[in-house]
Amino acid sequence: MHGMTAPALSVEGVSHAYGVRRALDNVSFTVAPATFAVLLGLNGAGKSTLFALITRLYGTQRGRIRIFDHDVERASGEALRILGVVFQSRTLDLDLSVMQNLMYHAALHGIGKREARERAEEVLTRIALRDRARDKVRSLSGGQMRRVEIARALLHRPRLLVLDEPTVGLDIKSRADMLGHVRQLIAEESIGVLWATHLIDEVADDDQVIVLHEGRVLADARAAQVVADCAAANMRDAFTRLTGGTTSEAA
Repeated sequence: MHGMTAPALSVEGVSHAYGVRRALDNVSFTVAPATFAVLLGLNGAGKSTLFALITRLYGTQRGRIRIFDHDVERASGEALRILGVVFQSRTLDLDLSVMQNLMYHAALHGIGKREARERAEEVLTRIALRDRARDKVRSLSGGQMRRVEIARALLHRPRLLVLDEPTVGLDIKSRADMLGHVRQLIAEESIGVLWATHLIDEVADDDQVIVLHEGRVLADARAAQVVADCAAANMRDAFTRLTGGTTSEAA
């Protein structure tokens, strides 16, 4: 498969261990273009390990990961060029302005200054922060910083966007705004999205849901289908039945 017919993300039989502790155990799933896929799991389920493999922070021990058919091990340059990432920990330089952060990222991707500024203004307009372009990042709210991180991830026009617990530390309105913003991106840009979270209320009925628990995939289907397959009342109930435990962390 090539071009738009290929999955945005293909994870095939991926296992990863830290010494004797197995963090991922034969994980497989695909995310189609223009799809909002939620990687749902409690803290410690293996979500961050999987993100580290997708983004090449770690090398793949077993299995294959491909982004639009580009193998992240064998063709990492091509794969990473079409990947946008928002990590769980904040990675903006607080003492630089919003625009300076974006321009620095663009330079890393080899985008010329004039085009970089045009793209930066375009993405800042999209996230309704163009009026804060000259402000230092530290003057922004947590939700605004997260929006800038998404803008930065979109500067090089990726076809797959992966976000690791992007709403941690945000209030309810900021979380809802961010979800809405990313969903709108899918509708307008047809990019694939993998959104990792432990928050069950971030899942919509039509989302693809990959339930990851103790390094294993327990379900992979539309949320409404997962609920139906578990004969559950809702996604929270389905998650509890699948994992056989509490959802105390999955607020």
